[in-house]
Amino acid sequence: MTDPLPRQTTRQVSDDRQALYDALLCLETPQEAEAFLADLCTPAELRAFAERWAVARLLDQRQHSYREIALEAGASPTTVVRVARFLKDMDNNGYRLVLDRLKTKA
Repeated sequence: MTDPLPRQTTRQVSDDRQALYDALLCLETPQEAEAFLADLCTPAELRAFAERWAVARLLDQRQHSYREIALEAGASPTTVVRVARFLKDMDNNGYRLVLDRLKTKA
């Protein structure tokens, strides 16, 4: 019987996440972001990220029902509810931060 792979410590996971954040922050163009994310993620993961981002943008417009957003974004109603919860109730405010920055940039 072989030993299972050792689990990472909480500190290692934290360090790895910080290294990922640093890598994302050094990207300078959409083409660089596309290349890095294509290497980093599976096509299904990229579709899921894009879908959630589409849902967040549609929710921010406040012009559509959850059902309409699900249809337009190709997302499940569960995904729409989850993204809406993060937009309204969660302390991270990641969606809100980026949505607001993109509005001021336009």
